[in-house]
Amino acid sequence: MSEKLNIIAFSGTVDQMMAVSTLTTGAAAMGMDVDIFITFWGLNAFRKENVYTNMKISADFAEFQEPMVEAMKAKGVPAWIDVLHQAAEIGNVHVKACSQTMEMFGWTMEDFDPIVEEVTGVASFMGQLNDGDTTLFI
Repeated sequence: MSEKLNIIAFSGTVDQMMAVSTLTTGAAAMGMDVDIFITFWGLNAFRKENVYTNMKISADFAEFQEPMVEAMKAKGVPAWIDVLHQAAEIGNVHVKACSQTMEMFGWTMEDFDPIVEEVTGVASFMGQLNDGDTTLFI
């Protein structure tokens, strides 16, 4: 399978990061290439100090945060970042940081989990979307 999945991740809530990592794992397991462009609060979630902290759930589902966290712990659900690392081990997964967001917040590559492999601009990422069969905006 030579299809490609592009994901634009702008939110850093744990439910959305779990969706990113789960979809990435499924695509990688099917032999798809995956490019993830992370920007704004999505990029903040990849900062070393944030990947294992108690991230918040989307505001629409805030009342379910405590039961969700308890259920995940009880079932041994791995952290979203660990799932994403597993996806990168089984397939062709590339995580790209938004250059504008990095500049705006004064972040450098050293601030991020090592899965973030490069910095790119939105125009460069948008230019590669023609190469993808599926693009998700999460």
